[in-house]
Amino acid sequence: MGRFGRLTCRGALMLAPADDLVPVAYETGFRGGWSHAVALCLPVGTALVPGPEVVTPLGPDLAAARPTDREAFLFDLGLGLPQGSACLRTRDPRILDNLWGACGGVAFAPGSPVPGLLVERRLDLVMTTRLGRIEVFGGPVGSGAAAPRAYVAPEVVRARRTHAATAPIPSGLVPCAHLHPPHPCRDANGRPIAFDRAHHDAFQALLTCWGDPGRVALKARLLAGEALPKGSDRADRGVARVVAAQADFIERAS
Repeated sequence: MGRFGRLTCRGALMLAPADDLVPVAYETGFRGGWSHAVALCLPVGTALVPGPEVVTPLGPDLAAARPTDREAFLFDLGLGLPQGSACLRTRDPRILDNLWGACGGVAFAPGSPVPGLLVERRLDLVMTTRLGRIEVFGGPVGSGAAAPRAYVAPEVVRARRTHAATAPIPSGLVPCAHLHPPHPCRDANGRPIAFDRAHHDAFQALLTCWGDPGRVALKARLLAGEALPKGSDRADRGVARVVAAQADFIERAS
């Protein structure tokens, strides 16, 4: 399968699935609710792509989703992300001068132009991994407009984690992208909605297919009325929280 994706006037998502891609579906519980996702993972040996530690020019973005962007210049921000890169892309002469001046330095060091350029939103932000890329095009976006969002949070980057500690990614795998199927209780912006049983059932099918077999089996036992075994670990307790939250929503919707 070759590269495919979605292109709009505000951004692009381009995926290039690899033969060793492993989808991992999971749910995480929290007070009053739960989240779900499908992590698109690769083995550690192919997923990790250590990049530069300083702002680095990469040349024309020949892999850009839009042909018109393939002559624009791409700069790696040098964040040292374990499984990918955060880049800025522009053809604007003034911005290019600023980025060339930042090359060889740390993106978020005092005096760096990078934070200001990100705030201006005049240039494109490109995130890449072994599985593809997300492009968020520069330009003003109204507060209520539906558009791609991209964030570079220095405090998160500094942790050098491949994924959140709450995500039950199997050992030996690294998530390189995530899918977020429709949630039964929240819309795409995280706002509460009436419980949608079809959305719930659709993700349960993904969980059965791509979830951790042990946790899927535990969830089935808990749904059947069994008690959580004594001495259960953090992951098993998380499954119990999800079961309790979902049971509450299903009961209220029936």
